[in-house]
Amino acid sequence: MLSDSEAAELLSFLSPGTRADVKAQATEYFLGLSGHRDGCRFLRTKPDILAGLFALTSDISIAIVKDCYYIFINLSADETLHQVLVADVKVLPVLLKNLLDPEYMFSDQICTILSNLTRHEKTCKTVFKVIQEEVGLAQVVEIFCTEGYNKNAKLHYLGPLLSNLTQLPEARNYILDKDRCVVQRLLSFTQFQASAVRRGGVIGTLRNCCFDHGLPVDLQYLPEDKKREEDPDIRKMLLETLLLLTATKAGRQTLKDKNVYPIMREFHNWEKDVHVTAACEKLVQVLIGDEPEEGMENLMELEIPEDVQEKLKEADAKEEQELEKEQERLRQEEEEEEKKKKSDAEGTDKEQEDGLIR
Repeated sequence: MLSDSEAAELLSFLSPGTRADVKAQATEYFLGLSGHRDGCRFLRTKPDILAGLFALTSDISIAIVKDCYYIFINLSADETLHQVLVADVKVLPVLLKNLLDPEYMFSDQICTILSNLTRHEKTCKTVFKVIQEEVGLAQVVEIFCTEGYNKNAKLHYLGPLLSNLTQLPEARNYILDKDRCVVQRLLSFTQFQASAVRRGGVIGTLRNCCFDHGLPVDLQYLPEDKKREEDPDIRKMLLETLLLLTATKAGRQTLKDKNVYPIMREFHNWEKDVHVTAACEKLVQVLIGDEPEEGMENLMELEIPEDVQEKLKEADAKEEQELEKEQERLRQEEEEEEKKKKSDAEGTDKEQEDGLIR
């Protein structure tokens, strides 16, 4: 790792007036350093270097700017640097200003950084506050929903950003505001086949919003050409969304009225992923189970005794182990099947060769 004198020397190379080739070598070095955990932790102690690197995101050299953005993508992936980036380097106002520019070349990188910074609740609160002060969540949603907003960027990672923000009640309140019709605008992206990142981000947003009761009735309707989601992680999120809707008596009754159980039964027969299957089974158990006693209808508001919580955690851990064993068994079966196919194919080739020799 760099000594203090070496770090100071490299810092001097980050000055905007430094020769382009020298700056490029410095940013290339820091890009490599940010690619591993120890390097990130070292840079956490050097906010002056981070500030110098961030200033170069406005450099005239596109290559240098690109390196700097990827440095901050790496750094923002490490939770221990979040407060340094947000509070000391103050990256958010500049990132959001550039995001608004429909011709900015590095908006996709900005979306990734913002998504990384909002994964954990503490920094997420700070990011949401600055978003509201600088641009407003309404503008972020508008950019996300406007096809071709930036001709140089796809902006798919605004989906995970919205999903992360909706871990906060105040962000969910905005999304669920009936006068704004935000949910209705986001619904179409649950079918967005061009990007699993964007699709998964929107579904994650809707799932988070299900922590609050009373989603719009529009969520009950799907087009006739509806196809099953291809990504198992997204299928699992969708099932978790339905499970959250069963928290209230009205939600459970609605799902039953819409014949969700027979749909889930057929889905369970089709599903191969063990984690998705487990999520489906939890939903089915609620749908076919007896209604809770009077006064306990809202499952989200029940207080669970500590000893019961511990038992549930143990049960979840055991279930996870069983799922991993089942997944390993299926993987081994697939490998055996592949070996058998390969062996059969080699046998056929050998027979053909023998036939030619004869």
